Amino acid sequence: MSIPWVPRALALALAASSLTPFASACAQQNIRRLDISEPVTYFTAEAAADAGGNDGDATLALWALGAWAGVVDPAVMLRPGPEATATLRVYWVPAGAGLYGEMRSRTVDGRLAADVFVHPDTDALGGDIARLAREDPLFRDAVVYLTCVHELGHAFGLGHTAAFADIMYSFQYGGDIVAYFMRFREQLDAREDIRTVSPFSVDDARTFRALYR
Repeated sequence: MSIPWVPRALALALAASSLTPFASACAQQNIRRLDISEPVTYFTAEAAADAGGNDGDATLALWALGAWAGVVDPAVMLRPGPEATATLRVYWVPAGAGLYGEMRSRTVDGRLAADVFVHPDTDALGGDIARLAREDPLFRDAVVYLTCVHELGHAFGLGHTAAFADIMYSFQYGGDIVAYFMRFREQLDAREDIRTVSPFSVDDARTFRALYR
């Protein structure tokens, strides 16, 4: 589920029409690989009040990072690092900064790196998502978590797909956004279950393993 950003005017129009701001604003990415010969360093920002996030969102981002790391055997080694030099950085941004999720490539000391930006306020996703998120905190956390997983997938080098089963699916192809998130939510009994339920399809895992054998 890539949650690419689109111009703010389009986002408002989509929300007003009960659609979601998940329309693709970025092209399929070229193949890119992080260097995993050494531990991948990461930095996760704390919740920002103006972004509409929760204190636990940083934990969701860490679980998302760990989910990707565990797709391969042996797992990708992860290590917290300073913000200035971390290979992967996750930030929480307000709605005015873009849309629901974005990945931006960068380099650190000549190595490929990436920043992930997530807007954790589910009110930005239209009436149906907003209502469910207010009524069900686990649904809200599932949306934020899957957004992190998707954008970190881009950071690791995966592009969008047209397969609704994939975490890298883009809503530019249509699809029922509530059903997309609900199929993950229905596997959860408690928040801790988020870290144990796989967000990946067979093809997600296959693609990742092909990149990082």
